[in-house]
Amino acid sequence: MTFARPDGRTATALRPITINVGVSKFAEGSAEISFGDTKVLCLATLQESVPKFLEGKGTGWITAEYAMLPRSTPERSQRESIVGRPGGRTFEIQRLVGRALRSAIDLKALGPRSVMVDCEVIQADGGTRTAAITGGFVALAHAVRKVQPSPIVRNVAAVSAGYVKGDLLLDLAYAEDSVADADVNVVATSEGELIEVQGTAEGRPFSRADFDRVLALALDGIGQLIAAQRAALR
Repeated sequence: MTFARPDGRTATALRPITINVGVSKFAEGSAEISFGDTKVLCLATLQESVPKFLEGKGTGWITAEYAMLPRSTPERSQRESIVGRPGGRTFEIQRLVGRALRSAIDLKALGPRSVMVDCEVIQADGGTRTAAITGGFVALAHAVRKVQPSPIVRNVAAVSAGYVKGDLLLDLAYAEDSVADADVNVVATSEGELIEVQGTAEGRPFSRADFDRVLALALDGIGQLIAAQRAALR
């Protein structure tokens, strides 16, 4: 490996992962997740109702919201609520989190209930969307733990992988993401099925063979994240 990772990790290593469950007194489900220095608080609200477009259909709904605290980054950012509306990046990420979490659950088995998962970025050092998805699943599973039969049908997790200075790396921190030749976010299930892949070539285009290597590495990382989810939920 020619690129020295700032935190000393090997190319194929995740950042240290911690997941704490049940961190909120009031939310039906909650989890705080850390991917290294990226920290996200995920709070799931379970409601005995559904949006109007699902009333009478006997099915549930999962949705998500995402936000970054003003001092989650090196310089303070303005709250989007002060600006008046979430920005395009925020909308994109919260829709991604919602899609990912709906893939984890049997909405019919959930019944006429809704779960809103709020993902609040406490500290951002790259990979906030992948941490939000991975932690959001844990909060969701925690929120519906008393629903029987369980509506959870699979785990869902996400991680990034990409090329930095020609080296293929897993789980990019900001110092790596910001100089990456190519950066790919992968969302997948515990069965290795893909939910979403977001890839961008910044420095140079990458080949199909390069992409296959990225995907294989990301899926290996997702397997490790799912093991961490299961351990946290036991």
